[in-house]
Amino acid sequence: MGLKDLLPSLPVRKEELIELPEEVEPSEKIWIRVDKLNGMGDVDRLIKLIKEGNILFLKTKELQKKDLGEFQSSVQKLKKHCSNYGFDIAGTEEGYIVCVPKFAQIER
Repeated sequence: MGLKDLLPSLPVRKEELIELPEEVEPSEKIWIRVDKLNGMGDVDRLIKLIKEGNILFLKTKELQKKDLGEFQSSVQKLKKHCSNYGFDIAGTEEGYIVCVPKFAQIER
């Protein structure tokens, strides 16, 4: 008496082949830019970079230490523009801000 005799017969499934679509490479490169947020004057330049399709990784620690009020105003302006254009924005505990265009999303 074998193992097959003890177990009820199971229906046999046929394997189905699924054809996956080929990945199409984007026609343009996506750039990740590391930059500094030095104050309100930088926000318009940074928004322009995001509109062009760049992903921004912003250093903010120096501005936080130097002038907390200007840092908060700059971040609020950046957040307002990001929400108006559908961009995603997130900050880190280490003093960085990540801004991405519409086609990307930050997982929290």
